[in-house]
Amino acid sequence: MAAKDELGRAGEERATQHLMRSGYTVIARNWRCAQGEIDIVAVCGDRLAVIEVKTRRSAAYGHPFEAVDHRKRRRLWRLAHAWVHAHPDQARGRAVRLEAIGIIGDDPFTGVLEHLVDLA
Repeated sequence: MAAKDELGRAGEERATQHLMRSGYTVIARNWRCAQGEIDIVAVCGDRLAVIEVKTRRSAAYGHPFEAVDHRKRRRLWRLAHAWVHAHPDQARGRAVRLEAIGIIGDDPFTGVLEHLVDLA
């Protein structure tokens, strides 16, 4: 596995731990369909959260949230709709929101973690 892939997987693991400590129930990780992949799908209260995780060793090439631009958000909404369509029983009655978790540091498990809820 490439170092970049290992960094991303470690970041997703840290993000999952953070979400569970914050009261989320993680119901899917790395869900794939023809349109792409969702890093994490979780439930928080009556909401279904579609969560993008971005992990960087440093901010030298920009903050992780800069990668979640308007095109990425549009793509995440398409993926969220695909997930809801594929899992109607888990999505029924839940509002959907997009979230992002950014991690910066040499070690994703000790780096700085930021969590944006309800991306517009």
